[in-house]
Amino acid sequence: MTELRVPLSVLDLSPVSEGSTPADALRRSIELVAHVERLGYHRYWVAEHHNMVGIASSSPAVLLAHAASATSTIRIGSGGVMLPNHSPLVIAEQFGMLEALHPGRVDLGIGRAPGTDQLTARALRRGLGTDDELPRLLGELLAWFEGSFPETHPYRQITATPALGYRPSLWLLGSSDYSATVAGVLGLPFSFAYHFAAGGADQALTAYRQSFQPSDVLDEPYAMLGVAAVCAGSNDEAEWLAGSTRLAILRLRTGRPGRYPSPEQAAAYPWTDAERDAVASWTSTHIVGDPGTVTGELADLAERTGVQELMLTTNVHDPEARVRSYQLVAETAGLTIDKKVLQT
Repeated sequence: MTELRVPLSVLDLSPVSEGSTPADALRRSIELVAHVERLGYHRYWVAEHHNMVGIASSSPAVLLAHAASATSTIRIGSGGVMLPNHSPLVIAEQFGMLEALHPGRVDLGIGRAPGTDQLTARALRRGLGTDDELPRLLGELLAWFEGSFPETHPYRQITATPALGYRPSLWLLGSSDYSATVAGVLGLPFSFAYHFAAGGADQALTAYRQSFQPSDVLDEPYAMLGVAAVCAGSNDEAEWLAGSTRLAILRLRTGRPGRYPSPEQAAAYPWTDAERDAVASWTSTHIVGDPGTVTGELADLAERTGVQELMLTTNVHDPEARVRSYQLVAETAGLTIDKKVLQT
């Protein structure tokens, strides 16, 4: 057993596999959150994506309401809600309601990217502005939760119900040092998207720690990494399952997104040398292997980066293989598992 010294959490994209429907994917997500709660994972997050037929998590607040109702102890949250896509008032009301219904269990992870292509971003009524809008929108979001608009501000007359007095744990998410610096200045926890932007992790974590100022939320920096991982009974089996992810990433990066392909489809795909090299580069930091390999690499990553938490995202074609991956990691990493899980 490789006992990790940091909590483990789950990032779920609600992958829609070939041969299934978005309804199937969402049902599987609710089954997954209940299972990983029993496995001892610390938190469960869902991500906002749009115009992606292979990802069903387009509305985090709605999905999280169901996830929270299917569980009782695991923290639930967004990883993340893309702030420029929405009115801060609407986000405050949605997540204030979640916090009021499930007090002390809700995380509001905020991102600044659209989570989609530019045309869909416009369809979302997103104001395609500059990076400078993130601090402004964040300030407005916090003001709705805290009732802290200045006396002269027109929004002072509005009460966000049930946001006021029901503030969830607020996180900033990012894949560069920009959001990391903002999180540090505000004294908020920060989650870095290592699963698709690993090359910028060290710089972002350094920026976060150097800019960190204690707040009413944190006395010290608290950083988390999102990590792509596939665990199976053997290295060969894990590599086979991960073929789905590699083909899905190739399709996405080359403008051909679709539902998650099967390992058989990935094996039969006529890969060119250039495609193999590109995908190998894009997935070089994915952790794939048997339980000892995966937990060992996770422990090394946590120690090297000094983060306080790791959040695993496992996207494979077979929902049962996805659940099994999380269970194998939990067993090998020493999480506190409900014994009923091991008996099934």
